[in-house]
Amino acid sequence: MRIKATLPALLALGTLMPAGLAWADEDLYRSKNCMACHRVDRNTLGPSFKNIANRYAEDKAAESKLAQRIQQGGAGVWGQVPMPAQPQVNDAEALTLARWILTLK
Repeated sequence: MRIKATLPALLALGTLMPAGLAWADEDLYRSKNCMACHRVDRNTLGPSFKNIANRYAEDKAAESKLAQRIQQGGAGVWGQVPMPAQPQVNDAEALTLARWILTLK
């Protein structure tokens, strides 16, 4: 009987978790100052995260490419404005941010 009562609660928790995780990653995005150049749904100084997610949607190596780009910066992929390196973002944070960006299609 206890398993039957617990299962709906676990299922409900499972459906709420992705939103909670996305919220946590949005907090990380804000805390690492990504907002200085990026927004989720519109281009500013840099491309929107939705545009980035769409560009890399079919790329199997997208997570690692984006995580590396977040930390090391780069130029020429989205135009003339370079993305500066973000040394304050550690490896785990860069991967978390990359994964979150790729969910924003």
